[in-house]
Amino acid sequence: MEQPRRITDSFPRRRRRGPGRPPGRLKDKKDKDKVQLKVRDCPRAPSQPPPDPALMEMLRRFDLSWEYGPCTGITRLQRWERAQELGLSPPGPIRDALLEHRDNPDVTYRWGRDGV
Repeated sequence: MEQPRRITDSFPRRRRRGPGRPPGRLKDKKDKDKVQLKVRDCPRAPSQPPPDPALMEMLRRFDLSWEYGPCTGITRLQRWERAQELGLSPPGPIRDALLEHRDNPDVTYRWGRDGV
């Protein structure tokens, strides 16, 4: 009698890593130098001063307020504009602050579970 097929039978088998090569390691130093060169060539974002704590608190309250809809996957300004289009009357100072600090990702995006 034939054995039943498994879902793993349709995928090619991969060799397991041997004990001499831990995962994530490069083979030789030449490859490692190439990776370091690529990292060095990347432009860095300009450093910006940290935003005002009062501003961040105001944005945190906006993030935690469910009356303006969910905030995952969009910027704070997109959320403000969506709430405005839906007639939810989001606070005007929030929009002004977001437009003023448009280049600062700490202000533009919601970071983490508790707002900032």
